[in-house]
Amino acid sequence: MESNEQRRPALVSGRLLLRPLGERDAEQAFALRVANRAFLQPFEPVRDESFFTLDGQREVIAREAEQLAAGTAYSFGVFRRAAAAGEVDELIGRMSLSSVFRGPWQNANVGYFLAEHCNGQGYASESLGLLQRFAFGELGLHRLQAAVMTHNERSARVLVKNGFRKEGLALRYLQINGQWEDHILYARTAEEAAEDGDNGRTADRPK
Repeated sequence: MESNEQRRPALVSGRLLLRPLGERDAEQAFALRVANRAFLQPFEPVRDESFFTLDGQREVIAREAEQLAAGTAYSFGVFRRAAAAGEVDELIGRMSLSSVFRGPWQNANVGYFLAEHCNGQGYASESLGLLQRFAFGELGLHRLQAAVMTHNERSARVLVKNGFRKEGLALRYLQINGQWEDHILYARTAEEAAEDGDNGRTADRPK
């Protein structure tokens, strides 16, 4: 049986650290959500007001810990690593592998967002590179998939840069900001990652 430490992975690149959030991160998670509420609203489901409170983020973190222990989802905080000793790593976004299915499918859904002030700096692509190498390597998953609204070109570029291919169009796929939105589906398999020399054993190589 895996220990709690084995189930709390840390993924590291030159600039970033991805790790599951704990109770100590609740205030940063709350601040991140409040500061980026308007920016993220067009891309997310309508959320209850309690979500944007400190207690609400504590509940999110606790639920993610339960999912991590069960192996059904792996949610990470994206931290910009401190530049000097004594400084604190800054929480700048979230990355997740959700709806993890084992058995004959071995599949997970990819989700992510970054703070508005951190967009356009390559952090999303770098984070996704770490995440998928963890998924194909340590977790041994076979397939990752992601759904992007048709007008979200920036998010689509992140996926394509990380080797994901377009699979098709899903009409009225998810209710986002109160509207049923069409989404483009992207996916990548372990075989495709291996063909690109990206087999999950090089977690410190940036994209």
